Amino acid sequence: MQVSDRSTGQSSDQAEGLRRLVAPKPIKIIAVSSGKGGVGKTNVSVNLAISMAKQGKEVILLDADLGLANVDVLLGLNTEYDLSHVIRGERTLEEVIVEGPSNIKVIPASTGVSEMANLSPAEQIGLINAFSDLSCSVDSMIIDTGAGISDPVMNFCGASQDVIVVVHDEPASITDAYAFIKVMSRKHNVSKFHILANMTHDASEGRELFMKLSKATDRFLDVVLNFIGAVPYDGKLRKSIQYQRAVIDAFPNSPSALAFKRIAKQINNWPDSVESGGQLKFFVERMIQSDMIKSSLSQQEAI
Repeated sequence: MQVSDRSTGQSSDQAEGLRRLVAPKPIKIIAVSSGKGGVGKTNVSVNLAISMAKQGKEVILLDADLGLANVDVLLGLNTEYDLSHVIRGERTLEEVIVEGPSNIKVIPASTGVSEMANLSPAEQIGLINAFSDLSCSVDSMIIDTGAGISDPVMNFCGASQDVIVVVHDEPASITDAYAFIKVMSRKHNVSKFHILANMTHDASEGRELFMKLSKATDRFLDVVLNFIGAVPYDGKLRKSIQYQRAVIDAFPNSPSALAFKRIAKQINNWPDSVESGGQLKFFVERMIQSDMIKSSLSQQEAI
């Protein structure tokens, strides 16, 4: 009887092990955006990605700022191919990916994914399969979107699991961040946003910026805002840009680098998505579906 119990236990352990191997690994997919440009959004994306990787995560950084792509410039990377080459079947996704600091994987920006609805069915399937077949291990994907409320920005954010909104202490930043949150909540049913205050002058300024924005959203919108912290204004960060390095690498003990480390630790502790296993495939499918719906509505309005 004891032998039978032990045998049953071993079989159960083996079955559980097989399920873990077959089941898709949950992936955090996080879009970083802002209401307006010039608030340091790309610097935030780059330093958070590297900070998360330094804390033991496998991170992909997708440069989705289709108008002002500069992740490669900030990190001094040489990029020859991008997602448009994957869509056309000229390169695999792994051939497009560039290795960045702390082993992060960088997918260079591409104007070829600005309108998913314009892709042929074969191109759509090819793009989905490209992400599905990615063999490298991934825990999180950070998406550096463009600023504002253009369709590509909305699509990337709407398809993501979490959205980080970067704000700065100037009236236009707060009003534009509010406009971004309003559009995302009403047209894309996003109900939760993480707020990061950048280039603050003291410890209280970031919280004050969050309260200004939260006061407006509490009054007019049905959303939840989560303050994840502030990154102080730091001359070392500006110097790291000149060096084409992330401040987390160039000056790891600087005030801004320490702030990025704290915020990255929070993000790494966020729960994984259970929706379709948080797969990259599901993310791309949602992007395509969102753009196709927009295209259909535009055509109906034109009739």
